[in-house]
Amino acid sequence: MTNPPKRIRLGDLLVEKQMITEAQLQHALQEQKLTGRKLGATLVELGFIQENALLELLSTQLQIPFVELKQFRFDRELIQKLPETTARRYRVMLLREDFDGYLLGMADPTDIFGLDELQRQIPKQLKPAVVRESELLDVLDIAYSHASEIASLAGELEEELQEAAVDIADIVTDATDSEAPVARLLQKIFEEAITTKASDIHIEPDEKVLRIRNRIDGSLIEQVMNEKRIAPALVVRLKLMSSLDISEKRLPQDGRFNLKVKNRNIDVRISTMPVQFGESVVMRLLDHTDGVLPLEKVGMPQHLIDRFRKAITRPHGLVLVTGPTGSGKTTTLYGALSELNKPDKKIITVEDPVEYRLPRISQVGLHEKIGLTFSNVLRATLRQDPDILLVGEIRDSESAEIALRASMTGHMVLSTLHTNDAVTSALRLIDIGVDSYLVAASLKAIIAQRLVRRICGSCVQPHEPDANEKQLLSLLANGRDFSSVAFKQGTGCPHCHNTGYRGRVGVFELLELNHAMAEALRLKDINGFTNAAYENPNFSPLSQVALQYAIDGITSLEEVMSISAQIDDIEK
Repeated sequence: MTNPPKRIRLGDLLVEKQMITEAQLQHALQEQKLTGRKLGATLVELGFIQENALLELLSTQLQIPFVELKQFRFDRELIQKLPETTARRYRVMLLREDFDGYLLGMADPTDIFGLDELQRQIPKQLKPAVVRESELLDVLDIAYSHASEIASLAGELEEELQEAAVDIADIVTDATDSEAPVARLLQKIFEEAITTKASDIHIEPDEKVLRIRNRIDGSLIEQVMNEKRIAPALVVRLKLMSSLDISEKRLPQDGRFNLKVKNRNIDVRISTMPVQFGESVVMRLLDHTDGVLPLEKVGMPQHLIDRFRKAITRPHGLVLVTGPTGSGKTTTLYGALSELNKPDKKIITVEDPVEYRLPRISQVGLHEKIGLTFSNVLRATLRQDPDILLVGEIRDSESAEIALRASMTGHMVLSTLHTNDAVTSALRLIDIGVDSYLVAASLKAIIAQRLVRRICGSCVQPHEPDANEKQLLSLLANGRDFSSVAFKQGTGCPHCHNTGYRGRVGVFELLELNHAMAEALRLKDINGFTNAAYENPNFSPLSQVALQYAIDGITSLEEVMSISAQIDDIEK
């Protein structure tokens, strides 16, 4: 290897450049002995130096390039020329192959011993470059995905099934060993889902193939397998894990189980359904490792947090969180509960099922088969002297009326409703049969939310709106001129599974009811209520909030269109 980087003592260099003090260096060295982490990472973690400043210093001192991996188009096959264990051990990845060697991304380019070891394994010259460790680990997760291992284990399981002349249930039931093919296959399926931050896993048998699809940022990413025979074995194993009836294949079943994957505690909700070519399984993955997110981390802007906080800390009233399935309603509600959870407040939740377990809060999970229904539990909770009541979901007029009456008798009630926006939520309560005077007297605020996909920072490009998007802009203009706005769109790259999007962000609208709105509700004046809501200067509809995200380059006009699908919402 020509021109190896200089050997430098990082700590001494940082003190010399007056970027840290000698005391901070000694503190970091003591911490490093306890954790075993690199000195640079320890200094950043302790807050003694900014990561960017550290990396730029290393780049300058070692005379090597600094590569931003978020904007770098990596080659998965090239990265995989290094074994995954080696790449993770030394925190390195192959960035580019040139005629005279490889450009090697390193989280710690001062690791000369690691570089020497890698040079012994690789015949070509290695030219170091410095990269952020967090970005490098993200790329390694993508590059070393388990797709090929999943396919290999599927083939191994199919061979075992072909060789065995016994019932599938016997094979799976006997496969208590974690090294059994069916267990290893499921382990890899879950690992792949957690690595890619999937919210759901779909296992779907087709006529000739088995499809495993992971929902990532709201979109399904598919892997097709020819080993269709393995589907029943996977279903039986999953049913055993969730204590379902393995002999029942004609009716849908629901269950749940917990598992630990890649040091993360995952709660899995499983739903099975008989379909044309077997049983379809959908699993919702809930990561409980980080616990309940505070309101500041659910993605809500600070000005909305302040208003929402004011609404939920009232002594009584009903506050609704609305939106479709998977829009983050539960995350917002639990964020609110975590703030309200004080020793002087009695909080009871009625859920189906209990999502997160919280200390000090009395949480009731429903059990319809034994008569533990929403209405029965709600009546009982009011005799438990609660200050705050969370109703998992208002489903019908009976549960709605109990919740509303509770809010009128000195309780703060939080709940969810499946509606498209905040304005229609209030009207929906009247539609399901609740007396309009109850709604007018009890309902205090409604927050509606969606999740939109963020444009991938690695493949973002300028975007010229098409005809449909121009029509959308004209409907949402409100007198604004968009001719100078540089809208953006992702073109697709390995970072984002070629979708053009990576990650999601919440879009929120908060409607606080005033006297004019309450009076319109009492009179069942739909137009009067709608007009009063949109005339409220503090109310910004979802479509307008999403459009601002597009103007700011956070999301695309395509995502704004998906939120503004309801023409009534657009026209407002």
